[in-house]
Amino acid sequence: MTAIAFEKWQALGNDYLIFEERALPWQLTPTRIQRICDVHTGVGSDGILLLSEPDESGFVARLRIFNPDGSEAGLSGNGAREAVMYLRRNGWTDSDRFSIQTGAGEIQPHITGPDTCTLDMGRARTSSEDFPTGSAEGIGELRADGRIWRFQHVQVGNPQCAIHHPDLDDLERLDLAALGPAIEHNELFPNRTNVCWYAELQPGVIRARIFERGVGETMSSGTGASGAAIAYALRGGDSPVAVRLDGGELTVDVAEDLHFDLSGWARPVYRGELAPDFCTELENL
Repeated sequence: MTAIAFEKWQALGNDYLIFEERALPWQLTPTRIQRICDVHTGVGSDGILLLSEPDESGFVARLRIFNPDGSEAGLSGNGAREAVMYLRRNGWTDSDRFSIQTGAGEIQPHITGPDTCTLDMGRARTSSEDFPTGSAEGIGELRADGRIWRFQHVQVGNPQCAIHHPDLDDLERLDLAALGPAIEHNELFPNRTNVCWYAELQPGVIRARIFERGVGETMSSGTGASGAAIAYALRGGDSPVAVRLDGGELTVDVAEDLHFDLSGWARPVYRGELAPDFCTELENL
């Protein structure tokens, strides 16, 4: 078994391993993904980005996104930006504007600098199969950790449960490790959900904390930031929205019809190889 090349990238502390499918001698099964992403027995990461040739003409590549528990995500805003910048740097395209396929549909990036880009993320929805009992407005309530939480459901390529919190100090004290799983697995969300809590700092600026399904609390999430920004805009907040996360700041431009663009940076951390012995272990899993 030969070594397998990969790159590690991060965006606001949200880190992914990027593999090209043509370099893999086996499929990325959930068990293999869990082993590769393990911080002690693998490389360690928030997930894997798998790039392959597109299924249709007009696209530069097909992007699949995997969580560290082995489940597949439809979309990741941070992961998509990392993939976009990787594609440009590694010769898949020389254009500043192009299209990629994702599990959530077409994404159209615009590269705006050496490590920055804006993603045309399409139109968000407030009703979806991920909240089947919800109203068209996507407003709901649930109980977790002895408290009632009023939330805004937003489908942004993956489901978001966005919770407005009026008390910034209390927001910072929330134990997301305890709160997050109860909401992620709530019976209202048959496919599980991502969760974000947010508070307004000033008009057009919010603070958000993110709990991702299959991951846990993260320093940042592009789709989580988008869910919080869209929920904020639906409450009458100004757009564009600067979303301050533990890992830094993202900008989400929300239109009246809920079409939204996500802007931010993504940077490489290192290139590496999975050792031949490790690749053989993975083959036998």
